[in-house]
Amino acid sequence: MTGAPWGLEGKAALVTGGASGIGAALAEALAEQGARVRIADIRPAAATLAAIAERGGQADAVRVDLREEEAVDRMAAAAAEDMGGIDLYVNVAARWAFEPVTALTCGTWNDILATNLTACALACRTVARRMIRQGSGSILIVGSTVTCAPAYGQAAYRASKAALRSYMETLAIELAPFGIRVNMLTPGPFPTALAGDLPAEARAAAAREVPLGQREGRLEELGPAALLLLSDRLASFITGAELTVDGGLHLRPLYVGDAQAVRALNA
Repeated sequence: MTGAPWGLEGKAALVTGGASGIGAALAEALAEQGARVRIADIRPAAATLAAIAERGGQADAVRVDLREEEAVDRMAAAAAEDMGGIDLYVNVAARWAFEPVTALTCGTWNDILATNLTACALACRTVARRMIRQGSGSILIVGSTVTCAPAYGQAAYRASKAALRSYMETLAIELAPFGIRVNMLTPGPFPTALAGDLPAEARAAAAREVPLGQREGRLEELGPAALLLLSDRLASFITGAELTVDGGLHLRPLYVGDAQAVRALNA
């Protein structure tokens, strides 16, 4: 990616969920292109900051519980003050839990929607206010290919990600008059904490279903797609778009087990 004409040098980027996994990969990609990155995460980001520093990038991190409205507002205000504005906002923070529909709990449902959907809306609300005053900005929301096909045991997670896509489209049309672009990056199977929670057999089976290489993606393969959508230089006429990076997995049916295995979920 080094030397690519992204036009992101010196940009101030705020990345939620950047301590690990996909968020860390995108934070590192932005820093590598000269952006000044602030990571906001409830988990420690020391490893990501060390990786960025090793490559000569600029980044810092703050601990934020994105489920708390006031904490989200403080996060955006501090980032804007410390970095002289927010040019790029990347929403990655998410969580999931496996619960069949008859075992679904209010606590899990509410927590997943609060983390994956409400936190994004709250953060975009306060970031957008600042971008409107600036007269520019680019927002990238990370979705999931789980919305492309029903997924057993993931009712809350799938609902949150499906709603996130609809929210992204509304955000895009409302912010377009101010020159602010909003897009979605939709990853497929990658080595993240979510994938790590899956049984090894299920994870390997899912990888075999990927048409392009029958493998999981490498985290660094997400960086160029994110940089493209964030770049005003290369994507000046792209907003409300979704770019799927999944090796074609969304084109294939997902197999979870035989009829007896499916029945057992809610027996």
